[in-house]
Amino acid sequence: MSSSQLIQFTPQTQIQLFTHLKRSRFSGRVILQTEEETAEQWTFYFYLGRIIYATGGEHRMRRWERSLMAQSMDLYYLWVQKKIPQECDNSESFCLTCLKEDVCWEYQVLCTWVATQKMTTEDAMQNVRFTLTEILFDIQHQRQVSYCVVPDKMFSARLILSDTGEVIRKAHEQFVAWQKAKLADRSPNSLPMLHQPEIFQNQVPNDVYQVFSRLLNGKHTIRDIALKMKRDMTAIAAYLLPHVQSGTIELKQGPDFPALVIPHIDNSPPQKNQNINEQDILVACIDDSVLICQTMETIIHDAGYGFLSVNDPLRAIAILLARKPDIIFLDLVMPNANGYEICSQLRKLSIFKNTPIVILTGNDGIVDRVRAKLVGSSDFLSKPVDGEAVIGLIQKYVYHSSSS
Repeated sequence: MSSSQLIQFTPQTQIQLFTHLKRSRFSGRVILQTEEETAEQWTFYFYLGRIIYATGGEHRMRRWERSLMAQSMDLYYLWVQKKIPQECDNSESFCLTCLKEDVCWEYQVLCTWVATQKMTTEDAMQNVRFTLTEILFDIQHQRQVSYCVVPDKMFSARLILSDTGEVIRKAHEQFVAWQKAKLADRSPNSLPMLHQPEIFQNQVPNDVYQVFSRLLNGKHTIRDIALKMKRDMTAIAAYLLPHVQSGTIELKQGPDFPALVIPHIDNSPPQKNQNINEQDILVACIDDSVLICQTMETIIHDAGYGFLSVNDPLRAIAILLARKPDIIFLDLVMPNANGYEICSQLRKLSIFKNTPIVILTGNDGIVDRVRAKLVGSSDFLSKPVDGEAVIGLIQKYVYHSSSS
């Protein structure tokens, strides 16, 4: 390992370093780290002088999931489903419990998906470009970083990025635009939250308020919001900045998604005991409307059941996989994903093959009912929700299925 050196990781410095490593046909890792008390660390992986991947930083898991969403929701769902064999079989499939951190699990997942034709080589390269661009932007945001070089002659690679210079240029253009928008003291990894919603509502058009009121909840970073809205992150941040300065919106520092924990997943449908207790039943509601979820929560809790609220449709499947509810109430119309798509994806998972899924909608039309049945829904419930109807559906599907 070389001794650590303190540098400003400007585009010029990046090009000089990467060119030197390319000429020397370096294989191994380059580790960069900030000098602050809350130090951040990034790792760049090289094979014969070329970058193959980079990872680390403040929001590693958020960035990984964002990179999949940016390309295709199918890739994101493929990741969420965790199609992993129960035992390592030395095939092209992978067992995440066997992955080693020093060879970067994200890169191994991409290689596996390419080898098993779940994604193309170009798709994998696009994922690498997306990741490198975000990381290089974040490192430029730091005043100085130290770096060290860790050679590894045993290192090998299947996927190699060829256009490093283009990625450096794009990251620098984003960083310059961020500075010109007077955002240099802000981070796109911060999580905006409406601090004074009434004032914000009076300051923006109603359609803008309807969108932002769902997203500015302290759970999504500026980058997340930009991706959901399919807008440039600098444009989003610049629009929010006056409201941040006035105190209407608060920028919070938030945690990453949970680190990668790979249990051996049981894909068999949950078995119900005939003697079910109400408190053992978990009812999930997926709806971007906080009011609907609060109404459902009151109904469910009053009946003695457990309740799970999901307001972000893009995170719904991941949350449901973690909690495995006994019945799911699913809104039909939501931003970025609709109930049909989510229901269809859930039915592709063996663990939810027999789970009751009830579609919630304010449009009680025959076409919606037919389409909901075609994607595998169990039933249909009109809004506004009726408490007796909700409890009746729980008793119909959960208790009936457990005793049949």
